[in-house]
Amino acid sequence: MQRFKFMFLIMVLLGTYLTVNAQRNSKTSLTEQQLFVKDSASQQKTSTKATPPKKDSLVLKHSPRKAAIRSAILPGWGQAYNREYWKLPIVYGALAIPTITFLYNNTWYRKTKDAFNIRASNDTGRFSEIDPKLQGLSVNSLQFYRNTFRQDRDYSVLWFVIVWALNVVDATVFAHLKEFDVSDDLSLRIQPQINQFRTPSLGFVLTPKNKASQPRIQLPAR
Repeated sequence: MQRFKFMFLIMVLLGTYLTVNAQRNSKTSLTEQQLFVKDSASQQKTSTKATPPKKDSLVLKHSPRKAAIRSAILPGWGQAYNREYWKLPIVYGALAIPTITFLYNNTWYRKTKDAFNIRASNDTGRFSEIDPKLQGLSVNSLQFYRNTFRQDRDYSVLWFVIVWALNVVDATVFAHLKEFDVSDDLSLRIQPQINQFRTPSLGFVLTPKNKASQPRIQLPAR
């Protein structure tokens, strides 16, 4: 009987020792894990602080939409945005032609209109108001010139609108071309590639040179 009591006491003491030792080991491993997590977090913060931002993310892309809007508001503004300052005299010179034509035709349209009305109504008291160049013309001639100058004036307005629209188109198109390399060093690289996702095959990749991106065209070879 005393032998069983002694063995039972030894088993209780051994179980207590093992329980306490397991708790100590678990606390030690938990502390090591917490320290490892803290160290990794501090290393990540340090790496994010030390890593400078990429230059590519800070570079603003050339916007064709901005060029189009600026040219629509003020002719030549889109060309200046594209840094094509040599086009400004061309834009304003092209707009000056229909503007001068409009002013000329509108002036003579008013003169022929007034002369026609005076001659048609036979208002002799106002004959002195007729332009000297128009006094020798008949009523039919004054009517013909009046209609001609009015038509040419309307056409000049139409040409002014067309030139303005071409100015917007020019700024938009060349703003798109800003993203492409138009230098003399244009190249096309051809390199082999193995397709590993589907049936294994051998192909070629065409990589045209481009400032913004390099699209890849895969041509499978059988």
